[in-house]
Amino acid sequence: MNLKVGIIGLGVGEKHLAAYKAHPECEVVALCDFSEEKMAMSREKYPGIMFTNEADRLLENPDINLISIASYDNYHYDQCVKAIENGKHIFVEKPLCLYTEEAVHLRQLLKENTDLKMSSNLVLRTIPRFRKLKKMVQNGELGELFYVEGDYNYGRLHKITEGWRGKLDFYSVFYGGGVHIIDLLLWLTGDRIIEVSACGNQIASRSSGFQYNDMVVSLLKFQSGMIGKVSSNFGCVLPHFHSLQIYGTNATFINSKEHGRLVDSREHNEPEKQITEVYPGADQGTVISSFVNSILGRTEPMVTAENIFEVMSVCFAIEKASHQSRSVMVEYI
Repeated sequence: MNLKVGIIGLGVGEKHLAAYKAHPECEVVALCDFSEEKMAMSREKYPGIMFTNEADRLLENPDINLISIASYDNYHYDQCVKAIENGKHIFVEKPLCLYTEEAVHLRQLLKENTDLKMSSNLVLRTIPRFRKLKKMVQNGELGELFYVEGDYNYGRLHKITEGWRGKLDFYSVFYGGGVHIIDLLLWLTGDRIIEVSACGNQIASRSSGFQYNDMVVSLLKFQSGMIGKVSSNFGCVLPHFHSLQIYGTNATFINSKEHGRLVDSREHNEPEKQITEVYPGADQGTVISSFVNSILGRTEPMVTAENIFEVMSVCFAIEKASHQSRSVMVEYI
């Protein structure tokens, strides 16, 4: 069975396209984008594919089995709803949607359409260094985890002050960036976040007209008793980097640009171990390929719908807490 694929959005959607084209049982048959310039360029690059600036032409096309949604964040919910109503599997860029009630509705629609699958591009799971770290955690090499810390240092302030993100009625840097670190911590530890507190500011972007926090930091309480800290920092003067520290009773892992560091001694003169697996080396094709194979009944997807709703539940709580002066319990969707 060959899956016929439609892709909405030709920014990161072009990376989706490459992943589908690399899968022997996928055929990309339609592309959609609002930009006439992108459409013109794509017509030259991808002959034989239908092009349109109307997403509904893909969402309502009975010949398309799978929709990739790589549009602006504010379109994700409506396009996911239409995809499900038209019997299509969904691969959606993060965030899934912008509001809790939207996620609740999508959850219900998927429960009513159990033959349809959904996944998302939570791509940090594919990074070789983090995959090595997960095995180390599972094997008990770090001992019992008691504190985790991660920072999504985006270093691309212009993306919110000049790009489409700053033009939306609502934009959250946690939904757009911090979601990756939350998913990474949940995946690495196998633990569950039950309570969060958060605060944010917009000092880095305050003269730009951007209306929302460009920096948010959150404290996390896990079900096991472990605690954590996560930030989403779009205002930093740094290259894009995923800072990560995992503290266990036997060892500590620290991510650095050159290599991972595994510290298993409290003594200054003891050498550290280097974790040399590639970083970043994220492969979006791996997430998409595993999703396609799950539709074909071969494997579980690397990112399940359950994973998506879990991470969005935590992000909704963090966004809520960042606007309140109290901690917020995570209400799982």
